[in-house]
Amino acid sequence: MPQTSRSILITGCSTGIGYATAVACRAAGWQVFASARQAEDVAQLQREGFHALQLDLNEPASIQRALAQVLEQTGGTLDALFNNGGYGQPGAIEDLPRAAWREQFETNVFGPAELTAAVLPLMRRQGHGRILFNSSVLGYAALPLRGAYNASKFAIEGLVDTLRLELSGSGIEAVLIEPGPIIARFRANSLLALRKHVDTSRGAHAAVYAQMEERLAKEGAAVKYTLPAEAVAEVVLHALHRRVPRTRYPVTVPAKLFRVLNRLLPDRWLDRMKRSTV
Repeated sequence: MPQTSRSILITGCSTGIGYATAVACRAAGWQVFASARQAEDVAQLQREGFHALQLDLNEPASIQRALAQVLEQTGGTLDALFNNGGYGQPGAIEDLPRAAWREQFETNVFGPAELTAAVLPLMRRQGHGRILFNSSVLGYAALPLRGAYNASKFAIEGLVDTLRLELSGSGIEAVLIEPGPIIARFRANSLLALRKHVDTSRGAHAAVYAQMEERLAKEGAAVKYTLPAEAVAEVVLHALHRRVPRTRYPVTVPAKLFRVLNRLLPDRWLDRMKRSTV
């Protein structure tokens, strides 16, 4: 990749991984375009000196408008895209309405896929580019009561594996970032999604939902081996700067461990381990 005037568009920069990555990339000399869905978050990013813009992954017009703003400032080029924006919809599969599935996939899969498709022609013309996707350990190690989120991240894994094949020889690299537990507003947003779509007082999982709500309401590191968002930002920088990046970057001990366990253990053994995480 060219080492001067490097530009990157990052989605979901209001807090957490997106914000930490925007800060790290700017410190490393990148021209950072930090996007967020809410206007007040965009305003805060602008006050902090970022090239900030509003981008709602659920709205095709918002995606096209944001990308046009970026290209206007870069002269029509873009060196990297970090598809970070997303959220986690909790709930048992039997309790999730179709609307919950639709919203989860619009934000986590369809939006990033559309944004990626929009930047690929210009990256092909310039002969280089790097597209990173924020997946999850739950993209290859499904956990109970997270079916919609699991499915969306499994979809991202398949999308990027396919994209990597289709981009062979183009000079464009597609990379998966696979975090485990990270300190962010992710849990708070998941709690809002749970209460929006699931009646947690009824059904076979009511008792477990009570525990889940208590855990999601806690601030800070609620899970062992939880790392700060800066740990992911550091890995993103490595993937951006390495001449030939790895195809996958698991982050945190659980993410790395499940990569190994998936290869070594039978499914039934893994199922017993995963059920204990509820």
